[in-house]
Amino acid sequence: MNSKRRLLVALTIMSSTVYIIWRTVRTLPFEYGWLSIVCGLILLAVEGMGFFEMIVHFHQLSDPLELEEVPEIESEEYPHVDIFISTYNEPAELLFKTINGCLNMEYPDKSKVHIYLCDDGNREEMGVLARELGVTHLVRDTHRHAKAGNLNHAMSVTNSPYIVTFDADMIPRRHFLLHTIPYFVRDESIGFIQTPQTFYNPDLFQYNLYSEKRTPSEQDYFYRDVQVMRNRSNSVIYGGTNTILSRKALEDAGGFFVGVITEDFATGMMIQSKGYQCYAIDEALAVGMAPEDLKSLINQRRRWARGCIQTGRKVNLFKVEGLNLAQKVSYFTSITYWLGPIKQLSYVAAPLLYALMNVIVVRTSFIEVLIFWLPMYLFNNYTLKKLSDNIRNTRLTNIYDMILFPVLLPAVILEMFGVTQTQFKVTRKDSGQKLEGDDWGYKFKVALPHLIFALLSVLGILVSVRQTFVTETPAYIIIIFWLCVNLYNLTMSIFFMTGRKAHRQHERFLAEIDCVIRFNQRIIRTTTYDISEGGLSVQLPFPEWLPPNEVIDIELITPYYYAKFTGTLANVFQTNVEGRDVWRYGLIITPKTLDDKQEFLQIIYDREHSLPKYMVDNYSSTQDWITNLQSRLSKKTMFSRKLPRVSLHQLVRTDQGYYVTLRDFNYQFITIWFDSNQEPPNHLVLHEGGFDIECERVESLATRDSIAYEVTNYEKLVSHELFRTLLASWIRFYEENREESFELESEVKDYIEHSYL
Repeated sequence: MNSKRRLLVALTIMSSTVYIIWRTVRTLPFEYGWLSIVCGLILLAVEGMGFFEMIVHFHQLSDPLELEEVPEIESEEYPHVDIFISTYNEPAELLFKTINGCLNMEYPDKSKVHIYLCDDGNREEMGVLARELGVTHLVRDTHRHAKAGNLNHAMSVTNSPYIVTFDADMIPRRHFLLHTIPYFVRDESIGFIQTPQTFYNPDLFQYNLYSEKRTPSEQDYFYRDVQVMRNRSNSVIYGGTNTILSRKALEDAGGFFVGVITEDFATGMMIQSKGYQCYAIDEALAVGMAPEDLKSLINQRRRWARGCIQTGRKVNLFKVEGLNLAQKVSYFTSITYWLGPIKQLSYVAAPLLYALMNVIVVRTSFIEVLIFWLPMYLFNNYTLKKLSDNIRNTRLTNIYDMILFPVLLPAVILEMFGVTQTQFKVTRKDSGQKLEGDDWGYKFKVALPHLIFALLSVLGILVSVRQTFVTETPAYIIIIFWLCVNLYNLTMSIFFMTGRKAHRQHERFLAEIDCVIRFNQRIIRTTTYDISEGGLSVQLPFPEWLPPNEVIDIELITPYYYAKFTGTLANVFQTNVEGRDVWRYGLIITPKTLDDKQEFLQIIYDREHSLPKYMVDNYSSTQDWITNLQSRLSKKTMFSRKLPRVSLHQLVRTDQGYYVTLRDFNYQFITIWFDSNQEPPNHLVLHEGGFDIECERVESLATRDSIAYEVTNYEKLVSHELFRTLLASWIRFYEENREESFELESEVKDYIEHSYL
């Protein structure tokens, strides 16, 4: 497999090398004036930078080094471990979930696991939380050096040989320690092991672009591919959370690096410079919360960009003793990656300069583009998709880069010229509810550059189309294509910036968990369809009656956890699964005790998240654009019905001797079709299967031949097992004859839609 990867990379590098030589030798516009020369050289420089990064990137991807399976060690060999949970201003409910996850981590001797809530905000509520959950609350007198200082203080008052760092929102899975600590026991030269940062909620790129069902998290490519490929050169980046570090390695490196706003990036580099081998694994052992509002995401990425550039300048990368050339090159590309906004500006501006100002940036012909550019472009696209195992493609990368480049550009330029940021800004993350989001004024401000470039691109396309016919040459076709690609990326960026309304208070996860529902001496055993912190839903093959306004008892059971709740019915709706009608019941739940709450949180978060890990195949740019447009124009359907509506077409005899047709039934209400010569009575008794269904007419929304009735003796019916058998036969008859009949008139359809049912 690696030989095929290396061959593919070799061909890609070869085609890119031919392209960059052609660009250097043949395409610089020296005869078109100083402005063309300057712009041409800038574009060539950023392409050259991208070419260098591509070589390093694909070379590492071509021959990844993965850790062997977790070594087996004896129970008594497991060492003491300190767990550092960093917090500054995050809400207590968010920290509750993280601490709870740490408490539930499996370990042969739990007394060797020491959990510290490292509170740099020195908040009383954190002390209360620590006491409630039985962990140590650490505070310090000064806030110097922000997060790095907080962690260094924690190091100074603890002494376990291994340290695990978690951000406030990162919840470890139960086997986190068992799948990492044995590596250190067997190999003392390991400095740290970085596990992926994965998220239980769609990140803002997935959510705002309506792609949470077809693309992985934007960070997945970095943690599942890029980090693992850096094992080979021992240049894995310490991500600051979900990481196990050797205390000795940290002490040899001088502790957590201070004086930069990305202390994790610098700390990892220093540990590796002391000769320690560091690894990344692709197994998700903890799950956290991605930023949910635009300001938080932008502040996070600005901090990452400025911090990496700042670190490169402060440590003087190529003079760091102990790092070999491969490590330095790998880290260098990690820093130059954040110069991407400058590259993106060049790619957007170049075709506009030619189309609107006749400034030639690239001197070429249509045939040369096909010969030199097209093979390079196709090879790069194909290689990225294949080597990333379908986690990322060029289209997604271009969209992400286009989204962020205007907001990162000023910060990157300032940091390059030494105008540095020293204040550490914590990424805002709230727990238990969706954020209200950014105001439209802020959204418009950050989207304005995209809007301007999009309008200019449209104008450039129109001008280029006109010039194609005027000059009767194909040269402008290149510019039209370039502008169309940019316009697509700009449009997707505008979609992203406009955001998407949050409809749920809690994130929902698809999960099949054994569930028991108890009410009125009845027991329903089933499995959940999905769960969230505020509720769950179950999917039943039969329209069971659950009391719509009463409290019921619920139990959830897994091999590791058990929780009890009180619950109320939120909604019921009918759906079709694999050709069969099923009924989905949404339930609002409340854990009965603190122990139940802790168990329930583990049921939710100690699992593989249900977001996609790979891209949906053959999903085109056009489909992406149409999906976003349609989703923004369509209205969200909200279900509030609390009774299971059952469609029927059943002839039933009345107490007055004639037959009527039952149309819909939901235990408490029923709609009946009458012949035109029948006068619907106010009171009606239906005789069927040995049951009398007593009905009182509802005086509202009646149509020509369909009347709504309230079932006055429904309580007697719902508690009778034989009535379930009768209802099942009605449903079966309807399903078997659905294809041949029952075309409703439009007014009946309208009535059904707005009735009590």
